[in-house]
Amino acid sequence: MRHHQWTHVPPMGWNSWDCYGAAVREEEIRANAQYMANHLREYGWEYIVVDIQWYEPGAVSSAYRPFVSLEMDEYSRLIPATNRFPSAVEGKGFKPLADYVHSLGLSFGIHIMRGIPRQAVHGDTPIKGTAVTARQIAHTNSICPWNTDMYGVDASKEGAQEYYNSLFDMYAEWGVDFVKVDDIAASRLYDTHLAEIELIRHAIDQCGRAMVLSLSPGPAPLAYHEAFRTHANMWRITDDFWDQWELLYEMFERCEQWAQFVEVGSWPDCDMLPLGHIGIRSVDGGGSDRWTRFTEDEQTTMMTLWSIFRSPLMFGGELRDNDAWTMSLLTNDEVLEANRSGHYARQVYRDEYDRIVWMSEHSRTGEYYIALFNASDDPALVRVSLEQLGLSGNFRLRNLWERAEAGMVNYDIDVKVPAHGARFYKLSRMDYEDVVVRM
Repeated sequence: MRHHQWTHVPPMGWNSWDCYGAAVREEEIRANAQYMANHLREYGWEYIVVDIQWYEPGAVSSAYRPFVSLEMDEYSRLIPATNRFPSAVEGKGFKPLADYVHSLGLSFGIHIMRGIPRQAVHGDTPIKGTAVTARQIAHTNSICPWNTDMYGVDASKEGAQEYYNSLFDMYAEWGVDFVKVDDIAASRLYDTHLAEIELIRHAIDQCGRAMVLSLSPGPAPLAYHEAFRTHANMWRITDDFWDQWELLYEMFERCEQWAQFVEVGSWPDCDMLPLGHIGIRSVDGGGSDRWTRFTEDEQTTMMTLWSIFRSPLMFGGELRDNDAWTMSLLTNDEVLEANRSGHYARQVYRDEYDRIVWMSEHSRTGEYYIALFNASDDPALVRVSLEQLGLSGNFRLRNLWERAEAGMVNYDIDVKVPAHGARFYKLSRMDYEDVVVRM
């Protein structure tokens, strides 16, 4: 599938939601992009994504203001609010901002809601290039239960595809590289909106620009894995993920279920990384302006699980406030290499004491990645034998988080892991000469 070529590795980037909710401003986007270019681009971090309601002039937090007037053009398409994105004046849209992000060697993304603006439907405004109006294609019984901006689009109606085509043609003109579509992968009211996913896939294919398609929110139903793979590059396997241990604990089971469907170009998505300074203007997730509530051990566990599973990595904190610890999580090239190049990730075992072991295989070198987790509330010894891993022989063990050699293994790996913590290793096979020298 052609669109799978655009994401050979899981996408890595920054998204404005965790720190700014619906209220991010242009100067904050530009500043975070500059930080990424200066400090993270060399490690593979690429996307700068403006999350929800960039078209809402009065947005002040992650709490949506219902039924307010939104910025919209004459063809029923939402456009950036110029009081928050000044470079969008005179109909320029996001092109000046996207051009700036591109000038830094990065890629630019936006969030959109499924459907067509309610104000377009109520005003019966036109659809570009057709004799059809917004009211004629709207599915007014198809609504988002947590946001009042949109009605669904009835895919059976004349003009439905043309509406989505006009949207993505505009995004292509702006220079958008990544589109996160919300209220579509799973819905509390209507299940997955497969028909609109197909409309969007066709709209991207016809617009002439490569755009990564990300579907939200989750948990996406396993039953539709083939549809997600066929039409999208990534899709959420969880509802909004926040800095709460209970949510991270649940991700082990979600990752185990979805691991078999991870493949190059299409990535089950564990959601954003709520790390560093978050909640600045976002009241979602049960908190306010704060540093992540995850302990350092829990942060290591999250990054280890996301990396060995090969989830997309989307950082949620204010990048400019990163401390040395947070940067160590984002710039460990050995851990990030596991995310980029591991394959066939699977859970080896999980016991009744919540000791969990995962493994994957490097796609080129023949090395193995081994992650040992202790999801219990007390320190524990976590052990895995080579036999359990399906291996035999002598291996060199490297601790990825410490970036240090950890000895030779020919029987098992046996390590004490703190509560809610993880250890992450790479196993490299040793030849006979190496073993003799070490002996």
